[in-house]
Amino acid sequence: MDTRFPDLRQYGGAEAFLRACKPNTVLEIFTSKWTGLVLGALLDGPRRFNELRRMLDGITQKMLSQTLRSLERDGLVSRTVYPTIPPRVDYALTDLGTSAMGVLRAIGAWAGEHADDVIAAREAYDKKAQEPVRSV
Repeated sequence: MDTRFPDLRQYGGAEAFLRACKPNTVLEIFTSKWTGLVLGALLDGPRRFNELRRMLDGITQKMLSQTLRSLERDGLVSRTVYPTIPPRVDYALTDLGTSAMGVLRAIGAWAGEHADDVIAAREAYDKKAQEPVRSV
């Protein structure tokens, strides 16, 4: 029996459902909750690592390091090392990172507008999930 999935590209634009789709690869950048917060923290200009860590309540040193490294790899953040003792390292948005802020602002605005709705939906779902199952 052939269990392969059909090539969805024949349906025009359906390549978004394929694992190797280039836009999906880029969209993965924004699946971390810390990505938007780190980019937002850099919006007003370059910041040092510990400054970012103090700004981002709840982020661990390891997670901040991973997020900054990933954003630098993806071209959204630049890392500048100054030859001082001790070395000074600044992180800043690149032009590409700045261009992503419009999308992140829109998501943030939507989240602010609908936070109460989402919280209410979660509470209703959780309440329903706790109810005993009734036999028919």
